[in-house]
Amino acid sequence: DSRGPEEGLPTLTVTTILEDPYVMVRSAELEGYCIDLLKALAAMLHFSYKVKVVGDGQYGAISSNGNWTGMVGEILRQEADIAVAPLTVTSAREEVVSFTTPFLQTGIGILLRKDTVSQEMSFFHFLAPFSKETWTGLLFAYVLTCFCLFLVARLSPCEWNEPKNEENHFTFLNSLWFGAGALALQGVTPRPKALSVRVIAAVWWLFTIALLAAYIANFTVLLSSGSEQLPIQTFEDLVKQRKLEFGTLHGSSTFYFFKNSKNPIHQMIYEYMDKRRDHVLVKTYQEAVQRVMESNYAFIGESISQDLAAARHCNLIRAPEVIGARGFGIATTQASLWTKKLSVAVLKLRESGDLDYLRNKWWETSCLHKSKDRWSPLQPQALGGLFLTLAIGLALGVIAAVVELSNKSRHAAGHVKKSCCSVFTEEICTRLRIKENTRQSQETSGRANA
Repeated sequence: DSRGPEEGLPTLTVTTILEDPYVMVRSAELEGYCIDLLKALAAMLHFSYKVKVVGDGQYGAISSNGNWTGMVGEILRQEADIAVAPLTVTSAREEVVSFTTPFLQTGIGILLRKDTVSQEMSFFHFLAPFSKETWTGLLFAYVLTCFCLFLVARLSPCEWNEPKNEENHFTFLNSLWFGAGALALQGVTPRPKALSVRVIAAVWWLFTIALLAAYIANFTVLLSSGSEQLPIQTFEDLVKQRKLEFGTLHGSSTFYFFKNSKNPIHQMIYEYMDKRRDHVLVKTYQEAVQRVMESNYAFIGESISQDLAAARHCNLIRAPEVIGARGFGIATTQASLWTKKLSVAVLKLRESGDLDYLRNKWWETSCLHKSKDRWSPLQPQALGGLFLTLAIGLALGVIAAVVELSNKSRHAAGHVKKSCCSVFTEEICTRLRIKENTRQSQETSGRANA
């Protein structure tokens, strides 16, 4: 692929490497991100070029005999003037060749399968809008307010004119019931008469209105965004979980980045991969993508390549955090006059938005992203805890009724000199047969009238 030499224009020999989507062969022609970038640079700086694919298929590293391989080696041997490819700017390469300003930024990211990291709603999801501390504070405020209601109602003459002869309606249990009713925005008795009690009640009502508004707002946001949040946002999240295995390319720069890092989290990731190197390390990028799609595996690798995989495979996604920022630059000889010109041209392309356009063009995805505003039905787990709470409350109510009836039966058994069980059974039968007896009496009276 070349831009033919034009009269008066210098011609540059450009070395590159075949990698999707940077440089690809289509119908005997080269195309891709780097080819489009090269065309834009040539138009800006007025030069023609001839593109050739690197002979050994390597990016550039020092061989055992001390010579450089790949595109870096071709520039050092003056077989090419510049290298336009996804060539990472490193300190070792910078010592022998010159790099322009990076035209593309990348780093180390985490590639995941969407269904392995979907946010699972806990059974008590309805408690999630408030933290544990908030719920504890709410319980403390409720008990304290009810105690203050009870205390003030005892002290106020308006609520209790004759303490010796008159019963005060604001017992502690009634105060608890009053506070619970206000918390649920339900009007309950006893109704306060004294100004002091009404002040406490009004302040509690104001508190409960604001609290319920905050709860409803948080719960609405939580339900609408719960399915879109990834539990694995960072490398720390990846280390803490036990559901997914994770690894990287065997012998890659990513593996050595974690090995040399002083960060405790990075050291934990390295130790995990090193201990299981035969199982979690993969040999090729294609193998890594395939493994992520087919098993509970997270791949740690170059973020920009992961973005391409996520664009091509709709069931894949990259976690937000990217570490070890690095850039792809255009390599030239150290004495080249083109280094400065190309750097300025790259900056101009970035400022004009052309680099962003090329990025979107070659990383375009056909996946349809669900709109955040789109309605979706609630999952059963979201409100499962509410149903369980209701069931427990119903059971407690029935048990309390049975206990109350058994207490009454015990007292009655002492008066009529019968066993407690027999009195209890009679009481239950009497209460459950009220409607039946009524119906029988109605039928008897009906026959008599006939």
